[in-house]
Amino acid sequence: MTPTLLVPFYEHPADRPEAWEAVVEAAPSLYGVVLNPASGPGTAPDPAFAALAQRLRAAGVRVLGYTDTAYGRRPHGEVVAELLRHRDWYGADGAFLDQVPTAPEALDHVRRIGVAARAAGARTLVLNHGAHPDPGYADLADLLVTYEGPWDSYRGLDLPVADHYCHLVYAAPRDALPTTRVHCAVPGSGAHPWGTLPHGLDRAPDPGARL
Repeated sequence: MTPTLLVPFYEHPADRPEAWEAVVEAAPSLYGVVLNPASGPGTAPDPAFAALAQRLRAAGVRVLGYTDTAYGRRPHGEVVAELLRHRDWYGADGAFLDQVPTAPEALDHVRRIGVAARAAGARTLVLNHGAHPDPGYADLADLLVTYEGPWDSYRGLDLPVADHYCHLVYAAPRDALPTTRVHCAVPGSGAHPWGTLPHGLDRAPDPGARL
């Protein structure tokens, strides 16, 4: 099975154990899982997320530590410090940089972060631009998220497709299928759409499931 799902599931393992169980069981279909304890690694290690990350790695899943770049406004040192916490606390072997700028003027800043991420042990680097970026970003990462938004907007667009592009779509019907090889489509909407599982992984809660 070719892994195609990039899963940004922003829920605590203690609150949604049955959902996280479904994610772990889907390991062969996953490109990676974005680990996001507190809009980043948080200020102290979270044992529940550490245990979850260990299970994901044991199942062969890339664990991508979430860090927000605030469209390039956050200082280099702040971003790198969070990448190191993800590595040291959760054993993250990759990085998911959110709110990455799209303009060529920010290329040097993002390139420096990418170099630091690789030096910190990130074997996989994902840049979430949310929109189509300058072509120069293609050389900086393994995967570029070139669309993040609702299905109603997405289905009317004719977006470029490449193996290193990823589309993240929310408020999506069950039969929705993004056009990129690596993708995610979830039913959630509103302020927290990434608190729902991708279509195909969602299932009725199993009271006996435990992490």
